[in-house]
Amino acid sequence: MDDHTRIELEAAAFRRLRQHLMTDRPDVENIDLMNLAGFCRNCLSRWYQEAANERGIEMDKTRAREIFYGMPYDEWKARSHTEASPEKQAAFDKAFAENVGKKG
Repeated sequence: MDDHTRIELEAAAFRRLRQHLMTDRPDVENIDLMNLAGFCRNCLSRWYQEAANERGIEMDKTRAREIFYGMPYDEWKARSHTEASPEKQAAFDKAFAENVGKKG
């Protein structure tokens, strides 16, 4: 397989993952994804931002999230976010530290 085809397939797989998370399963919250898989929608938007920045495209976290979520992040959060239990939040803090880094 040539590189161009590989890149197109990888991009198609990314778009399908995004569709799955945003359209097919919006009920699965970011905290659940992080706790189970060590990444979430915000991680995907950050990776998108990092890829843009590596290519000299200026993009901040807010813009990357808006591109990934298809709307301002605060709007997505208002539509989809529920309050996490203390146990779920503790698991998130651990998963975040292990997979992303220290908060703050």
